[in-house]
Amino acid sequence: MTDRSGTPAVLSDDVVTLPVADVAQSLSVPVSRVHQLVRDGQLLSLRRDGATVVPADFLDDEHGIVKGLSGTITVLRDGGYSDDDILRWLFADDDSLPGTPVAALKAKRHKEVKRRAQAMAF
Repeated sequence: MTDRSGTPAVLSDDVVTLPVADVAQSLSVPVSRVHQLVRDGQLLSLRRDGATVVPADFLDDEHGIVKGLSGTITVLRDGGYSDDDILRWLFADDDSLPGTPVAALKAKRHKEVKRRAQAMAF
């Protein structure tokens, strides 16, 4: 799994992503606010084909940003994980959940995901 430049891709191509402008429209905020949410650890973004994108699974119709995502990001950042490592972990299969941590967050099992993140980070 590499991108066009030959460097390892952060996420597989099957992970659906949205351009920042689409995220802003979905959240009813300006694009600059989405960039601020990324800086503040409420969201994570990555580069794909030269564009900054956000995984679509980070958003839901109920709350905007999936509940528990920002707390999980904070725990892992505080534990020394890079944003790329956090993205990989959120989308990696975990048989004990089952599924991926991001799928568990979307299923409102954020406390379990955060417990796992705390165990990894410390």
